[in-house]
Amino acid sequence: MAVSAQRRAEAAPPPDKVPAEAWRMAWVIVLGAFMTMLDTTVLAVGAETLTQELGAGIASVQWVFTAYLVALAIALPLCGWLSRRFGAGRVWLMSLAAFTVASALCALAGNVGWLIGLRVLQGLAAGLLLPAGQTVLGQAVGPARLGRVMGTLGIVMSVGPTFGPVLGGVLLRGLSWEWLFLINIPVGVVALVLGLRLVPRGEKGAAARPDWLGFLLVSLGIPALLYGLTTWGEGGAEFGVGVLVPLVAGIALLVLFIRRSWGRADAVMDLTLFRSRVYTAAVALSFFAAPALFGALFLLPLYFQVLGGNGVIETGLLLMSLGVGTAIALPVSGRLTDRYSAGLVAAWGSAATLATTVPFAIGGFPPDGVVVQILLVARGLAVAFLLLPATTAGYAAVTKEQLPDAVAQINIVSRVGGAAGTALFAVVLANLLPSGTAMAFRVTFWWLTAAAVIAVALGIRLWWVSRRA
Repeated sequence: MAVSAQRRAEAAPPPDKVPAEAWRMAWVIVLGAFMTMLDTTVLAVGAETLTQELGAGIASVQWVFTAYLVALAIALPLCGWLSRRFGAGRVWLMSLAAFTVASALCALAGNVGWLIGLRVLQGLAAGLLLPAGQTVLGQAVGPARLGRVMGTLGIVMSVGPTFGPVLGGVLLRGLSWEWLFLINIPVGVVALVLGLRLVPRGEKGAAARPDWLGFLLVSLGIPALLYGLTTWGEGGAEFGVGVLVPLVAGIALLVLFIRRSWGRADAVMDLTLFRSRVYTAAVALSFFAAPALFGALFLLPLYFQVLGGNGVIETGLLLMSLGVGTAIALPVSGRLTDRYSAGLVAAWGSAATLATTVPFAIGGFPPDGVVVQILLVARGLAVAFLLLPATTAGYAAVTKEQLPDAVAQINIVSRVGGAAGTALFAVVLANLLPSGTAMAFRVTFWWLTAAAVIAVALGIRLWWVSRRA
């Protein structure tokens, strides 16, 4: 009852306008998030170039990407405790500086071994930078304004996946591979200079010394689970020891973490947040909404390249419609979330995501035709009305003091859901390709449709429990 009263006090009365100083701070925060998003998408087209320039095998170069993701997963669980202990703004500034420096060092790497090691540093910084920035935003603007702020700033975030592959292709065609990392430096420097002036540091708390055994369990369990899922997706139909061992180990470690951490005062993450039905419904929706984004970002480039015969830059240009649709819809989604209900908007967004997935499963039109471009714009609109309210509902369901843990947990769940969906779709597609490419993509899109159906059910549940809260 006390938590509910405090949350109502923080949310009421709903403010009519987001203060100008909050917008200035928010735009600085999003610069850091944009840098990490741009880095990931620009680098996605550079695997072949890195193999040639660094004289390394494709298996070694793959670790340039995998090491970053594993390190990011290790850092995520600790972000909540660090934000409570030192203030989310301080964590954000330090991780931004670390990411910028690591980017410069990556460009100086003389071989693939050094590059992998420095990508670990980049991943650790990114694992703190993204949730710390979201925590600063949530604590500064409050739950009643959060939808509008995240929706408007999400326009910038959608630019990274939209233009990143195209920019990466242009950089590799006209410059050297080092510029895949050097591109981060001016963005990082500008964000750091502005952040020192505009980003609130946050209050230093009296957070207890963390349960280091619990942190060890979760920081090993999440990367093991993600590695197993990723390896499964890359291996197609194979489900051998290399997949089974990390999957089982990851699940076992996370179960032990949950049993150890539930209700502990010194837990790395406060798992009692799941006592809230609204928060639990939002987290569940975030898990199944992630495949709608990450699974589609895996399938659609292959759809254009394999079925349409397009190159990397051409594929990036064809996918721009998806980002344009998302950018258009995000501010509207944010305003509707604040005005009405995150659950209501998410329910309609999940239904629209389902409706824009089914045509790809039915097929029958050219991959690079006008119909596909219309569908991509519509899908971008739909995803904006699903992902943003699902996240916002989870953040708004907790108090200001609980927000750092909520942000970390929702980020973790979304990444695991995205990895699981992507791995599943990759396995289905790899199994079916020998029987015919068109049929293989149609069946795989039906699996994506199934994930969207579950998201619809969970979106309706979030709306229902939000009304009764």
